[in-house]
Amino acid sequence: MNRITRVPALLGGLALLGGLALLLLAGCGGDTLGKRYSVYGTVTYNGEPVPHGNIFFVPDDPNVGRAASGTIEDGDYQLSTAGDDDGAFPGSYKIRIVALDVDNSQVVAKMQGGAGRQDDIIAANKAAKPLIPAKYQLETTSGLTATVEERSNELDFALTD
Repeated sequence: MNRITRVPALLGGLALLGGLALLLLAGCGGDTLGKRYSVYGTVTYNGEPVPHGNIFFVPDDPNVGRAASGTIEDGDYQLSTAGDDDGAFPGSYKIRIVALDVDNSQVVAKMQGGAGRQDDIIAANKAAKPLIPAKYQLETTSGLTATVEERSNELDFALTD
């Protein structure tokens, strides 16, 4: 086989590999996790909206469910499992909520190359002021539970001391 006849064979082989790659990618797309349901609501502490934080839904049985989480902004949250606001699987959950006021001014002041130093970030988080009682930071001590049903779910949490 001379050089001129090898080029079309090589191009044909590359085209075949490219086609196979596209088929594999097409097969990998889409959501294979299953149906999730919208979960949203409010988080208040002593009657006031929690200004910011995170909420975590941890399945009662980790062998059956999958955790979901959301960001709290001005008391409002919406859960995600694998994508933006895609909801949670039906089932029973234990809840944990983390709401801290972190002063990142020293992290920002010392930033190098667009990122803060780990030591500065750790120090800022250790010095963070809790916005809610510490018991809510663990699902084992929060006392909060919820059931996600196969529909849109509005679940509010009124935290107290």
